[in-house]
Amino acid sequence: MKITKSQIKNIIFLVVIALLIIPQTRQPIQVLLHKGLAVFSPSTVNESKQITITNYNWKLKDENSHILNFEEVRGKVVLVNFWATWCPPCIAEMPSMQKLYDDYSNKIEFVFVSNEDYSKTNQFLNKNNYTFKTFTPITNYPDTFDVSSIPRTFLIDKSGRIVIDKTGAANWNSETVRNTIDELLK
Repeated sequence: MKITKSQIKNIIFLVVIALLIIPQTRQPIQVLLHKGLAVFSPSTVNESKQITITNYNWKLKDENSHILNFEEVRGKVVLVNFWATWCPPCIAEMPSMQKLYDDYSNKIEFVFVSNEDYSKTNQFLNKNNYTFKTFTPITNYPDTFDVSSIPRTFLIDKSGRIVIDKTGAANWNSETVRNTIDELLK
């Protein structure tokens, strides 16, 4: 019995569907797909469309119960990232976030925000050798952020303007992002 091209295509299609349905294989496949999309650098917001944060009234807590009042980062360059351990595009962009963090953690503020329990986020961070810390919100974030899906990342300049506003996975270790941060630090 000879198998036709049409039958081969149908078999491949069914295998892919099965892999996406099975929970153990779904996430790795989705992460791989998002890593392909995360090769692109986020673009800056056109200057005429940049929004300025006016309300810094936001409190977050780290795993040691240290409270970060977002007011403390006013006047600094800040990268705020909303993420979760179960989110394939979040997982896909984390290696580039770590590289950026490695080189800029002493120059800009990084605020990684997750609603998950610290035991879950710490396990994820340790497993992947990520060294940044995460925060959970105590109060609602400023309306300016308007987060309806994750990952959602904002790069904020010293005057509070949102220079990059990116939903979805991106390459945060790109030359474009680094040049943008370097310009904001001048």
